[in-house]
Order: sequence, then structure tokens, then C-alpha cells
Amino acid sequence: MKIVMMTNTYAPHVGGVARSVQAFAGEYRRRGHEVLVVCPEFEGAPAEEPGVLRVPALQNFNGSDFSVVLTVPRTLRTAIEAFAPDIIHSHHPFLLGSTAVRLARSLNCPLVFTHHTMYEQYTHYVPGDSPAMQRFVVHLSTNYANLSDEVFAPSESVAEILRHRKVRVPIRVVPTGVNMAEYALGSGNGFRQIMGLPDDAFVIGHVGRLAAEKNLGFLAEAVAQVLAEVPTAHFLVAGHGASEDALRATLAGVSERVHFAGVLERRFLVSAYKAMDVFAFASKSETQGMVVSEAMAAGVPVVALDAPGVREVVRDGENGRLLKGTDTAGFAGALRGVADLPLDRRAALREAACRTAEAMSLEHSADTALGAYAALLASPTVPASEDADEAWSRTLRLLRTEWDLLSGMADAAVARDTQRDGTPP
Repeated sequence: MKIVMMTNTYAPHVGGVARSVQAFAGEYRRRGHEVLVVCPEFEGAPAEEPGVLRVPALQNFNGSDFSVVLTVPRTLRTAIEAFAPDIIHSHHPFLLGSTAVRLARSLNCPLVFTHHTMYEQYTHYVPGDSPAMQRFVVHLSTNYANLSDEVFAPSESVAEILRHRKVRVPIRVVPTGVNMAEYALGSGNGFRQIMGLPDDAFVIGHVGRLAAEKNLGFLAEAVAQVLAEVPTAHFLVAGHGASEDALRATLAGVSERVHFAGVLERRFLVSAYKAMDVFAFASKSETQGMVVSEAMAAGVPVVALDAPGVREVVRDGENGRLLKGTDTAGFAGALRGVADLPLDRRAALREAACRTAEAMSLEHSADTALGAYAALLASPTVPASEDADEAWSRTLRLLRTEWDLLSGMADAAVARDTQRDGTPP
């Protein structure tokens, strides 16, 4: 098959969507499929990227580490027509997502959309953030999902949310999965030496973008409590982002046992995971929490807050702790509880974590996705719930509302959409 994947974030950007697109594209290519990734320009991107087409973008939008696509060049359509895709797979409902709909309709290709993100929890990156903006983003992303021929949800929790929001097209659960072969490599002991972590340290770890939506203030407070009470405890952080300074400030009182590794290449990231004794995760904005599965692939039990996506992976008392409460004392207590376990019990948690990751392999997820593509190619490409004219009309409306989204005029956008659609968000 020839597959076009259109995404607003891609390497070297660090984040779950970028890693997901990269992982699936690599697995599809390994199986002999042709993949063209269409994504924004990003600082630090390689000069030569086979199978990747970059479009002009505004770097570090609104103080974030995201790129925002500017005018899409005419050469993009020419390049995609020359590629002659069988499937167009969109990974965002905005910006390049709108382009994906237009291309799928004009080229008569099935359109698949992966609903990676609960977008309403990311509106702080947009000028004019407000409850109206959050409602508008939910409304727009739901309408976009209904323009596609099939929606991939990273977890059953997200699939249920989308059904509740009246997504009417077929929804298939397709988590990104973990490339287990990567985790046969790497050295936790070697990474401890590099980072100056003692052999007998109890290492609490965290990996990810250091951003406001990741609930890092809560995490830092809980970890600070553990480090203050457990002399052998250390905190290892891999990642970078706008919240790093705030994280450092919260942990200032125990800074001698806090280790920031920055953004790591995959081979070093695997070693970082293996250096950990427990993985701490407090985000409630995830759709699947890829880093949770990655930690488990390295045999690291996870302590996390109960949230969509995470609850499909973390089984309380079996491969970690899944906490219903949201108090830092309880979270700190769960981390201390892992530290206090006898070695045989900690080994059992590690074994259970590995088994969980093995059941969520990238190979299995790719099988599911490719099966969905094949089924769509054998069926009509007109959206199940709308005729082509209505789909195109909705697409044009999406394009007209994007400027409202980026300029913060959410109230006007909601009013206009409600007036024309007759359905409030």
C-alpha cells in the first residue's frame, strides 16, 4: 500500500504523536509498504529525510515547542498526486488535518483519523484560552472525526469518550504499541554511572515533554516528599519543555538528588528507563500514555493517577499502582510503598510490567491498522454518515474557523458554527 501520514508534529519534536507516527511509518516500511510523512518544518530536522515532506511553519508557537503550519504550498498537492496514495491518514484535526480532508476527497482516497489528543486540555497554547475555546475545540474535533471514514482511538477509554461525543463513523482501538526489540538493548547500570546515580539508589523516573498539561507541579511535590523522607531516593527526568524551570524550583530543596538528562536519543532513552526502579506519571490529559508502556517494556513498574488511556495499562497492585485520589501525599506514599517492598515483590512487579508491554506490541497494532486500511480500500470512500457535498461543506467551514482558533476568537467561532449547524457545542 501507499500511505500518506499527515501530522502537525514530527521528529525532532519530542512528544507522543510524533513518536507514534514515526513508529508506525517505520513498521509499515519494514513490511514493504510505501509511506510519505507530511509534517511542518522544525528546528533541528535533518536536511535529508527520505519519505518525509516538510511544509513551512511558524516555530515555537505562542511560547510552546510546537510548529504551526503556515500557507500550504501548491507543490504539496503535486507531490502527493505523484505519490498516488491508497490511504490518507490524518493525525490532527487542524492545520494539516484540513489539508488531509481536501486531498482525500479530491483524490478519492479513504481518510483515517487518529484521535491522539484530548484537545480541550491543550488550549492554553492558543491566545484567548477560555471555556468557550475548550468547547469549540471539542466541537471542531468531533466534526472532523465525522468527516473521516474511520477513527483510530489509542485506547478504549478514548473510544468511549468519542462515542459519547457522537462520533458516528467506525471507531477502532489502535494503540501505538511498543517495539519490544529496542528494549533488549541498553544498560541501566551504565546510564546510572553516566548520571552519577549510586548503585544502591532507589530511582524514581519520569520521561516526557515538560509541559503544563502534564500535571508536573503535582508530580514534583510528591517526589520532593519522597526524596525528603527516603535518603536513598533519587529522581531522574528525561525530557525538556517550558515547565522545566518550575519543576526545578519545586525540587530545589532536594536538588542534589535530582538528575535532568534532557532529551535523549532512543538508544539512550532505553537505558534511562532501565536505570529506574519506578516510573512516576501524574498526567491526566493522555489518550494512551506511551511513556507508561515504554517504561513497562523496560520492566519498570508505574505509579500513576487514574486517567483515560493510563487505566488500560496500569493494573493496581499487579504492575504498579493506579491511584484514584489526587493528593500528593497519597502519590508519595505509593512511591515509597514500592521502595519498601522486598526484592522478590519488586521483581514480580517488573515481570508483570514486561508481560503488559509484550501484549501491547507495535507489531500487533500495525496488524490492526493495516487490516483497517485494507478493509477501507475494499469499500466506498464516501463518509458513512454524510454525503460528499455535506462533507465538503463541513471541510470548508473547518478551514474558515482555523484562523479563529489561532487568533483566540473562540466565542465568535462557536457562535458562527452554532448558527450554521444548528447544534451548540
